[in-house]
Amino acid sequence: MKDVNALIDPHRDRFLSELLTLLSFPSVSNDADRKDDVCRTASWLSSHLRGIGLQSEVMATAGHPVVFAQRLERADLPTVLVYGHYDVQPVDPLDEWLSPPFAPEIRDGKIFARGATDDKGQAFAHVAAIDALLRSEERLPVNIKLLIEGEEEIGSPSLHPFLTAHKDLLAADLVVVSDTSMFAADTPSLCYGLRGLVYCEVHVQGPTKDLHSGQFGGAVENPINALATIIAGLKDKDHRITIPGFYDDVRELPADERAALSHLPGTAEELRKQLGVPRLAGEAGYDENEWRWTRPTLDVNGIWGGFMGAGAKTVIPARAGAKISMRIVPNQDPEKIARLFEEHVVRLCPPTVRLTVLQAHSAPWALLPRDHPAMSAARTAVRIGFGKEPVLTLEGGSIPVVQAFEEVLGLRTLLIGFGLPDDGAHSPNEKLDLDHFYRGIATVAALYRELGGAGR
Repeated sequence: MKDVNALIDPHRDRFLSELLTLLSFPSVSNDADRKDDVCRTASWLSSHLRGIGLQSEVMATAGHPVVFAQRLERADLPTVLVYGHYDVQPVDPLDEWLSPPFAPEIRDGKIFARGATDDKGQAFAHVAAIDALLRSEERLPVNIKLLIEGEEEIGSPSLHPFLTAHKDLLAADLVVVSDTSMFAADTPSLCYGLRGLVYCEVHVQGPTKDLHSGQFGGAVENPINALATIIAGLKDKDHRITIPGFYDDVRELPADERAALSHLPGTAEELRKQLGVPRLAGEAGYDENEWRWTRPTLDVNGIWGGFMGAGAKTVIPARAGAKISMRIVPNQDPEKIARLFEEHVVRLCPPTVRLTVLQAHSAPWALLPRDHPAMSAARTAVRIGFGKEPVLTLEGGSIPVVQAFEEVLGLRTLLIGFGLPDDGAHSPNEKLDLDHFYRGIATVAALYRELGGAGR
């Protein structure tokens, strides 16, 4: 049995070329004008999977399509369901990109493109590992099913119904997801938990139209002022969220888990310098890793209202609004948090304006026990691929489908990502380190062997 790196080395240039092609598709799922591009991406990916020896098809949903592929070797082998997504975030602000977001460019050993790390590059590491194993050994050490969707970046609205409708097709023993970051370039890691998400919009309506601020200022509530009052009332000076009942169900970390996180490499000062901020800001009583991974949050993601053009225009705007997200942690219920948020915003809103709160989308948290058997296989695989024993971490972001796999299919999810914290997912100049891409392929190949028993 060949070493996994020996499997991959002859194909490195081809794997890179194929990934660059995948990254060139502008598959922005929340842009209606990109619908055809999203479908073209799914078609290319499905065709590629057939070309490397899998059965594959593009399956319709109520929204963007799902790519499903499989190769079932033997009934006595475990079946691994690999999940990824081929859709990407919008590229704004476009003028901050150093190269076009859908014209992948390699600089300093890194691939720069939208979707490089989130999640095309990481998902394609599985495709490349399957390709390498089949070319060398003509079979896989496990049965493989791939489910690659086109709506993750908009909350996966069609996926839960898809899982429900195709339970038999998706039957497996374990889900594997590569859509997370490692702790650092020199510190490989495995993620065992994700925060969830509650995303809302707050709309404040004042007068029926914009008003002259000289004629009516002082007599009419300014919707932007009212919105600022609401937002200011959502957190206190210690960065604690003021929504009554918000923390009632929060899981407090066991002492051993908290100690393990506190001993991870790096310091708060190093993180501060990496982020370029004057100082870090987080909830009193917790450290920087807990702020990012284990504590709930509330953030304003966007705000609008009034005149934003060059020069001056003295108006009292008719309306203002904000997009607000909350990251939730184990034992918090998304529906409950959304309700508590709306009730609190209503309390904070002055009676001089009209208020509307919209629930955009939500995702539950996820947690895989650190002693789960799949974690042992993953530790070995990361050690083979990256040459070091991985540390165990959590992730502050959300992958909505993880909890759905457990609820609908009864499957636990192994999170084994190869990105880095500075990859800029959702930001301009998103990147993926080429070394991590190739090591990720080796890690995936080793993981399949370990899960299938070939590594023992």
